[in-house]
Amino acid sequence: MKSLRIAFVVPLLITVSCREAGPPAAGLAPAKAEPVSSEANLLSITLTPEAHQRLGVATIKVAMRTTSATRLATGEVVNAPFGASGVPSVSTSDFAALAGRQAAADAELHRAWAALKLAQQMAQRADALLIEEAGSIRSRDEAVAQRAAAEAALAAARAQRELLGPDLAAIHGKAALWVRVPVFATDMPRVAADQEASIGVPGSDAPTRKVAPVRTPPTANPAAGTIDLYYRFDNHDQVYRLGQRVAVAVPLKGPAQGLAIPASALVTDIHGGEWVYRQTVDGQYQRQRVEVVRPDGEDLILARGLAAGDEIVSAGAAELFGYEFGTGR
Repeated sequence: MKSLRIAFVVPLLITVSCREAGPPAAGLAPAKAEPVSSEANLLSITLTPEAHQRLGVATIKVAMRTTSATRLATGEVVNAPFGASGVPSVSTSDFAALAGRQAAADAELHRAWAALKLAQQMAQRADALLIEEAGSIRSRDEAVAQRAAAEAALAAARAQRELLGPDLAAIHGKAALWVRVPVFATDMPRVAADQEASIGVPGSDAPTRKVAPVRTPPTANPAAGTIDLYYRFDNHDQVYRLGQRVAVAVPLKGPAQGLAIPASALVTDIHGGEWVYRQTVDGQYQRQRVEVVRPDGEDLILARGLAAGDEIVSAGAAELFGYEFGTGR
């Protein structure tokens, strides 16, 4: 009996011992740390006077500039309605349902116009009969009231049709378009909604152009906490298309200050990082990371990366960038 108990216990001990983690192999560390390169270890490029002349390197001192404050936002090109009081259709609109509502509104508009013509003829006939003493004043007053009601019905039908926008078949190729810009409700007190904005397409040849604000019935997205702003612009050259996403520089109230650098001073790496070459000592340059807030004419406004008075390369930055990474050597 004792030998049977031992036979059961020995396999159990062997199983427990196999589950225990063994000690690490000799000479193998549990973790390994290696030094990595950082922006503090960037190369410093020293140019001779001959290299300065050959590369065409020129420098400029960074200065603080007072500009109009703007906030970058994403907008969508939408179709403009008939009148300034209409609401345009956007990419999320149900165009099939919209086409049906437009057809019904067109029919109502024609019916109201026909009713007005009939009411006008009845009023004219009542006036003529009253002059000939063949009609009554009451009949003339009733005809005038019917004409006024027909005019009001026509005005209401026209306003309802304008709210539905232009015919869907005539949307493409329009010369006048709108831009819908969702802005967070918390930013609205700072937005100058009555001033012009500018739109553009980053990374493309589409020209930046001014857009004028328009007043429409208020629209918003409660789930996202945004309020829509609308701007109109001329699109005779057909550069922008309906549904296209654009970058919008929305004006803010009050001026703003920022460091300005020429656009030729900026270089961009393969990861989208923005850099300039700052002159540390005479003839010596080092790459410095910056962050661009927005364009300002032919210059760029920075958010961080430099200080007023820093001297940077304004011409020849691309040549220095190529030399640093071996492509220009």
